[in-house]
Amino acid sequence: MPRISRIALTASLASLTLLATACGGGDEGSGKAGADGPVTLTYWSATNGAKETVEAFNKSQKNIKVRFSLIPAGPEGVTKLSNAVKGGNAPDVATMDYSALPEYASEGNLEDLSEVAGSTVEKQFPDNIRSLVNLGGKTWAVPFDVTPIELFYRKDIFKKHGVEVPKTWDDYRKAAEKINKADPEVKITNFGGGDPALLAGLSWQTGAKWYGTSGDAWKVDIDGAASKKVAAYWDGLLKDGLASKTPLWGEGEAKERATGKVATIVGAAWSAGNFSTSYPDSKGKWGIAPIPTWDGKPATGMYGGTSFVVPKGSENTEAAAEFIKWVTTDPAAMTARLKSQKTPSSALPANEAMRAVAAKEFDGSYFPGQDVYKLAGEAADSIVPGWTWGPVQAKVIQAQTTTGANHTRALTDGQSAGEKAVKERGLKLTK
Repeated sequence: MPRISRIALTASLASLTLLATACGGGDEGSGKAGADGPVTLTYWSATNGAKETVEAFNKSQKNIKVRFSLIPAGPEGVTKLSNAVKGGNAPDVATMDYSALPEYASEGNLEDLSEVAGSTVEKQFPDNIRSLVNLGGKTWAVPFDVTPIELFYRKDIFKKHGVEVPKTWDDYRKAAEKINKADPEVKITNFGGGDPALLAGLSWQTGAKWYGTSGDAWKVDIDGAASKKVAAYWDGLLKDGLASKTPLWGEGEAKERATGKVATIVGAAWSAGNFSTSYPDSKGKWGIAPIPTWDGKPATGMYGGTSFVVPKGSENTEAAAEFIKWVTTDPAAMTARLKSQKTPSSALPANEAMRAVAAKEFDGSYFPGQDVYKLAGEAADSIVPGWTWGPVQAKVIQAQTTTGANHTRALTDGQSAGEKAVKERGLKLTK
């Protein structure tokens, strides 16, 4: 499988101090699997195929059993988990976005997995992915997937209007103009807000760095020049009626995409698995391509991404680590995940050895003539290095979610919320 370009989550002095002192770690080794009979773990996740994975694990194990609960994705799920930690009834295992990990760990909500999973992370995952979960000299999570942004496009619409797959964002706008002029009801995509993670990923692609450090102080640069370039571009497409203002992740979005009202979808590696259930009548009409870039050279950012964590308070950290290792590195886990019939998962595993299994098991017939996992791996190779998630991203997301289709305002509101949250947490802030 192709190597992934470096994804740097900088363990700076500020983050080292913050993360090393915020949590004392858990009782590694407590709840040894099989020591006093079977250990029962509770597991919360919003990921596709998680239920099927648990069923396969339980059939293969005697000393550890897992009870699975489906929780909401995104901020709602993080809030549910936070409340459970505070209430002393958190699960033993949960999945968490990479973007939430530094904040969650620094607030003391996670068990330190250095002793029980540090070796797994060191041996089973490449350095560029380890840097997302190893913070402050400790291992706080085990990676699951990597999520490069890709472009999904309607081959029939492009062919009908004589449009080539765009290589640059300038090409993308020209394609939008040509298609919309010929058929005013068709927009290039829907980009009406509702998912700050996509704006972050496209800013990442452009070379933005929303968080950084100087000495022992944090720097928040959400509304910097690179991000403003992205926001202005999309706000321009919306203003000129070339992109739909329909928010992401709603009924309106699904209807537009299913009925040919949008010609492209800006998605990620995990998006491919949703097409067969979300737009079943369009099988064979969608293609996958690298996301357009500003200069035509391959480059992308990440849109989401999931890791496995052990919330603070678990008494079964060793058993939890065994389950997590199985889920993230055992081929049987990937096979079970992809047996999910309702919505098959196309997540690109962070563990490179698991990709061959995923590619073999995933039904890619929706995209005839294309290798979904090969394309995702190539996209992952072009992820721009240097991106850092900060300790207050939840507050930033909360502020940006309410801005609707105004992406320039989303940056301004995110900047203000980020700076305020850093100060409220008693951390140093620098310009």
